[in-house]
Order: sequence, then C-alpha cells, then structure tokens
Amino acid sequence: MEQEWIQHSVIFCLKHKKGSREAGQFLADGQKILSSIPVVKHFHVFRQVSPKNDYDYGFSMEFASREEYEAYNAHPLHTAFVEERWKTEVERFLEIDYQK
Repeated sequence: MEQEWIQHSVIFCLKHKKGSREAGQFLADGQKILSSIPVVKHFHVFRQVSPKNDYDYGFSMEFASREEYEAYNAHPLHTAFVEERWKTEVERFLEIDYQK
C-alpha cells in the first residue's frame, strides 16, 4: 500500500506588528517546538510576499501517514502551543492539508 503523506500548511497573521521582535519570537518558538515533535517532517517557516493575499506568515510540515498527523494534533507540545501561544497571538489563519 502506498504511503499517504500529508502536507499540513497554515498561513496566518499575528497580532504583533509584522517583522517585530515579538513576531520573530513567535515564529522561532513555533519552529523549535513544533519541529521537535517526532512525527513532524520537513518543517518550514515562511514569510508571505505575494500581493495576492493578505496573510503574513506560514508554517508547513509533512507527515508520513494519517496516524502520524493525528498523533501530531494530539501531542502535548502541539496542544500546549495552540493553547498558550496560537490562540493568544494569532489574529487569523487558514489551514490547508494536502495529500500526495
């Protein structure tokens, strides 16, 4: 059976001023914390540059299977980051999950 890789992407705007120290700290902390979860592969942080939308940043990562994706969603580091940082510092977001 073929692997069912999942590409998980979220684009977002922060409550912090774009390019601020606080925004940079959020991005750095997100990368450090979320990429340390064992099932996360190929974690990337992006700064959006297109005039075609008004989001500022993006996180992207891959999972080898639906089970790994679900394990990530339930992982204590992920749930703590969402509760403690995401819900308080993210103004709005769009989440997209692709399958290869």
